Amino acid sequence: MLKKACVFSLAFFTLVLLSGCATGRKQKDLEIQGLRNQVLVLESQVQSKDEEINNLKESLARAAAEKETSQVSAKQSGKRKAAGEIKSRPKARQIQSALKNAGYDPGHVDGRMGKQTRDAVKEFQRANNLPVTGKVNKGTWALLREYLNKKVK
Repeated sequence: MLKKACVFSLAFFTLVLLSGCATGRKQKDLEIQGLRNQVLVLESQVQSKDEEINNLKESLARAAAEKETSQVSAKQSGKRKAAGEIKSRPKARQIQSALKNAGYDPGHVDGRMGKQTRDAVKEFQRANNLPVTGKVNKGTWALLREYLNKKVK
């Protein structure tokens, strides 16, 4: 009877061990397959990002070529920027001309930021609800630049 119990116990433990290994192996296979799927998804995302980067590089190259072409044609035609297209800090003469065209008296347009020009700037700032400083900052110049080439009646 003891022999039968030992044989039965041995058979039972062997069966448990074998079934446990199969279940563990299935879980590992499922984990491996899940990781492979994640790798495939990541690889496809990398490929799409690479294509996007290449498209952006091509667009940038085309834009640079167009810009270079326009700069060359502008140099060849000998055209200078119009006074209203100035993007840097405005000159005193430009400020005075714009003020005069806008209907504010800066005095004689001589290219000097004197008292009369600063007073005209202050009047312009007051009329346009800007901070009244007498100095032409970006906000003031953004509004005043419109009058550089046109006169107000």
